[in-house]
Amino acid sequence: MDARIEQVVTTGKLTLDDTEHDVENNTYIVGDDDEVIVIDPAYDAEAILKEVGDREVMAVILTDGNEHHLGVVLEVAAAGEDDEEDWAPIALHRADRLLWRDYFGRLAKQEEDEDDAKALRALEPDIWLEDGGVFEIGGAALEVVHTPGHTPGSISVISEQLGVLLSGDTLHRGRPGSIGGQYEDLRKQLNSIGALLTPLPKDLKVLPGQGEETTVGEEDARWETWGALAREDDA
Repeated sequence: MDARIEQVVTTGKLTLDDTEHDVENNTYIVGDDDEVIVIDPAYDAEAILKEVGDREVMAVILTDGNEHHLGVVLEVAAAGEDDEEDWAPIALHRADRLLWRDYFGRLAKQEEDEDDAKALRALEPDIWLEDGGVFEIGGAALEVVHTPGHTPGSISVISEQLGVLLSGDTLHRGRPGSIGGQYEDLRKQLNSIGALLTPLPKDLKVLPGQGEETTVGEEDARWETWGALAREDDA
């Protein structure tokens, strides 16, 4: 197996419920010397594509449909190719389709050219992710796990060969993943985290969508204490 994981950290702003938040995002590039899959590009396509280099982008996987993951997704999928037929497929869970359509619908309203606006409104992901779906790259398998709560279509990615769980914004080090401390559906998110972590090896590395890496064992030990967050969220 030749696959490895590289990380690019980018920063920017994300507006949720009319409140602007500063966000630091982890983009992961999984692959070998020839081909890669990019997971969760955000904010700085140039920095991400610099890390990709001359390698071919085989797919772009979004672990959720929030706008910081959508803002540069087309640029990363294109990877310098002018012909759209040569762009890498973009993958998103269908339950986040509304987030996708809202984002590109807003862009369409800003377009003066009606043909460009129509194209943005018609734009859809190339692949609808499903629980149990598998991508293969560099001899490693990447298994999709649907982990709703942060958004309806949030997913995580497990690779036994690489010994990692890529948890997106479902799970961060020491806490459930959030944007600015806000939760969409924390109880559902906690249930997803519990179901995700329980069967996995405790020493499995967790690479989150924001912040530092952790392990399944560390987060599994904290999981029950997060119930208090859900009670606070309900208040």
